[in-house]
Amino acid sequence: MTGNDLVADTNAYSDWQRGARWLDEFAAAERVWIPFVVVAELLSGFAVGSRAKTNEAAFKKFLAADSVKVLFADAGTASVYADIYASLKKGGTPIPTNDIWIAALCVQLHLPLASADKHFDHVPLLKRA
Repeated sequence: MTGNDLVADTNAYSDWQRGARWLDEFAAAERVWIPFVVVAELLSGFAVGSRAKTNEAAFKKFLAADSVKVLFADAGTASVYADIYASLKKGGTPIPTNDIWIAALCVQLHLPLASADKHFDHVPLLKRA
């Protein structure tokens, strides 16, 4: 991993795909990481959408790029997840479970997150793109 790596949240990928946001950040990134949870969220959304085949094909092409990699959780991620969960619960600022997994991967690997979701601002030690 390098200093130019970036983790994409579901909305960041969607915005980038539409050309609405994150164009410069994705272009400047040496590597774009997609958390396993984001893969699942996107595929689930495509499956119930009106453009399922088109969106899924574009996403698979994106994932096939040399500069794009999927991030998977391990036992270390689970430990960071627990710390983030406890901190948010104590602070009265819970966020969706999938987003805790995304944040845990970013914190564990010291990677910045591209996301429009403001609730990530409550996650300690999380770098934002």
